Amino acid sequence: MDKTKGVAALPWDQPATMIDLDGKPPLIGTIRDCATHFALYKPHAQAQARVLLTQPVHREGRATRTWLLEPEEIAALVARLRAET
Repeated sequence: MDKTKGVAALPWDQPATMIDLDGKPPLIGTIRDCATHFALYKPHAQAQARVLLTQPVHREGRATRTWLLEPEEIAALVARLRAET
């Protein structure tokens, strides 16, 4: 199951919050802001990063939608951002 499919449709200007499991202060901004900052993180920080959404996304194979993006999904957003610029 490819969890990154749901992030392809996320609008860049949707409000979101980048959080990190190490307890650093959150980054409150947009999906684009979160993807941009994630791209700058070192691998350890990327592994700890999550994005909290303001609107949940559908997950293939799940009955419910989720409010949280995992590192591989954020990396897919970074790839999409780079492809679009």
